Amino acid sequence: RSPLRVAAIGDGGNDVSMIQAAHVGVGIDANEGKQASLAADFSITQFSHICRLFLVHGRFCYKRSCALSQFVMHRGLIISTMQAIFSCVFYFASVSLFPGLLMVAYSTAYTMLPVFSLVVDRDVTAVNALQYPELYQELGKGRSLSYKTFCIWVLISIYQGCVIMYGALVVFDQDLLHVVSISFSALIVTELIMVAMTIHTWHWAMLVAQATSLGLYALSLVILPGYFDRSFVFSWIFIAKVTSITAISCLPLYAIKAWRRKFSPPSYVKVN
Repeated sequence: RSPLRVAAIGDGGNDVSMIQAAHVGVGIDANEGKQASLAADFSITQFSHICRLFLVHGRFCYKRSCALSQFVMHRGLIISTMQAIFSCVFYFASVSLFPGLLMVAYSTAYTMLPVFSLVVDRDVTAVNALQYPELYQELGKGRSLSYKTFCIWVLISIYQGCVIMYGALVVFDQDLLHVVSISFSALIVTELIMVAMTIHTWHWAMLVAQATSLGLYALSLVILPGYFDRSFVFSWIFIAKVTSITAISCLPLYAIKAWRRKFSPPSYVKVN
């Protein structure tokens, strides 16, 4: 199957078939009626808006969709890796690592807002995207979402899941309730840090999402004593263990990212 994609642009009723046959149809709501505009995937009022539609909105939509899909995969795979290690250590017993309430909260209250805040991220400004149209070539190569990036995120998820689970279960603690507290806290903090490491341009919504998620989790440590040992989670030992595990899971990835950014920077870095 050819990787090429075709965009059709028209402004009249005679262009409807062409617009519907193309991968992406753009209709211009001009003097010849609204037939093309109604049949198209995107509608604009002037032909001069094409550049902004493709170079700015198209770029942001593609980049944000790639980041969001990869993080949704990472969020699920890392906790699956932890559950697999936990089952192996306990001789494949059918015991869940985290209670159902924590699993639901992990997917919603604790990590949903930061992950979905990536939809307002942008790697370049709209002015630079229009001024340097050669940046669009990178999108055509599909490097932001490919088999390579998929494998990289799988390896990252497995590595972080192993570090968090083995760190909490084998190295630091033997009490099951403490293991749950340490591993779950390190998991939440790791996820928030990974989102922060992926962001190119900070937006106020991202800060609110990060603060809200962290605040909700801190509140859970207080109001859910059945899931967390309150005296333990407010001790310096707990904080030190969670910090150590989180640092081991995130610092190597940050170092690799900084090294690549310095010696092999992507094209958008050169124009910012």
